[in-house]
Amino acid sequence: MTSTVVSLVPSLTEAIAVTAPGLLVGATDWCTYPGDLDVVRVRGTKNPDVERIAGLAPDLVVANEEENRPQDLEALRAAGLRVMVTEVRGIEQSFTELERVLTQGCGVRRPGWLDEAETAWREARAEFDVRAVVPVWRRPWMVLGRDTFAGALLAHLGVRNVYAAHAERYPRVPIGELAAEGSADVVVLPDEPYAFAADDGPETFPGMPAALVSGRHLTWYGPSLSEAPEVIGAALRAALR
Repeated sequence: MTSTVVSLVPSLTEAIAVTAPGLLVGATDWCTYPGDLDVVRVRGTKNPDVERIAGLAPDLVVANEEENRPQDLEALRAAGLRVMVTEVRGIEQSFTELERVLTQGCGVRRPGWLDEAETAWREARAEFDVRAVVPVWRRPWMVLGRDTFAGALLAHLGVRNVYAAHAERYPRVPIGELAAEGSADVVVLPDEPYAFAADDGPETFPGMPAALVSGRHLTWYGPSLSEAPEVIGAALRAALR
């Protein structure tokens, strides 16, 4: 039986906290939802405090193959901890992995919010027909490439990532290429991992509509998935009107 969990993934932290709040005993500094989460902080996703986590002696550590480093996960296993690693690169896969973490990992019932999230995305239509560049970092500029969860969400809504066929998942692309006239119909700027904002990002893409979107709704897989189709859609509609 699982009675204590440490989460190294912000979206999984929110999923567990909303579903079974008493289970969480530790989370990363980047785990910002729910806002009143009161657990031991174990540093970041890329530099977790292995010794502190081991000291908490959790029944389970939840992680993700993209967000967490293999060497850290191996160190946790070497400390005798059970580690469950997720892989999420598509919408359906997010639902499957969330159910696995919650029911098999945490030993709780499938939550109602997960049903709501599945319904929201099943009913979401591809209302857009546009090409987009999706920066996730600047200095240097990096964008969504192939095989990403955020790219899958946008594609479901009819937004075609210009770099979806790139050999890399998060390629570095010169800004001159990204912002070139005719390169895309819209630039999608999430507020994480880089905190793009109205005064930090759009000015680099003159003449191109800029959709400022919530990174939590674009990149997190958890309760926010229920709202994500409408939140992302609203940002795109505002940019393209």
